[in-house]
Amino acid sequence: MSGTGGAGGRSRASGGGAQAPEAARQPENPPGGALKAGLYVLLFVLGVLTAVAGALVQGAWFPGGLLLALAGAAALFTGGARAAVSVVGSLVPAAGWLITVIGLSTTRAEGDFVFGAGLGAYVYLLGGIAVAVICTTASMGRSAHLGTARRGM
Repeated sequence: MSGTGGAGGRSRASGGGAQAPEAARQPENPPGGALKAGLYVLLFVLGVLTAVAGALVQGAWFPGGLLLALAGAAALFTGGARAAVSVVGSLVPAAGWLITVIGLSTTRAEGDFVFGAGLGAYVYLLGGIAVAVICTTASMGRSAHLGTARRGM
């Protein structure tokens, strides 16, 4: 019974020992780099907008606004990591958030600034950094195990 069901049948189906062309052996690439770059630009802009909205909300509705601002930042950082399927998806909006918050916390020549000298502003600044670190670290563990999952048969 040397039919096609044995090991010989499998070797014939795989090309019988002949090398497959290079293009056929490479895995299919995800959508192009331009799409990924566009996603990162969008995430950066969303980080800037989240920082501005959070700066205004945390001061207006303390303590509920502070919690809402930090929850919004955490949702953006986690969602960015899931959308980009990489740690960079969490780092890009965090960078936009941090740059904007630092820019909003400096005083201008006219004396205007967004953050007051209160406990809420400091908790928002330091809490947002902590949220960014936590979300980035959590996405690192998640992305490391994406390729190790078993597929059902």
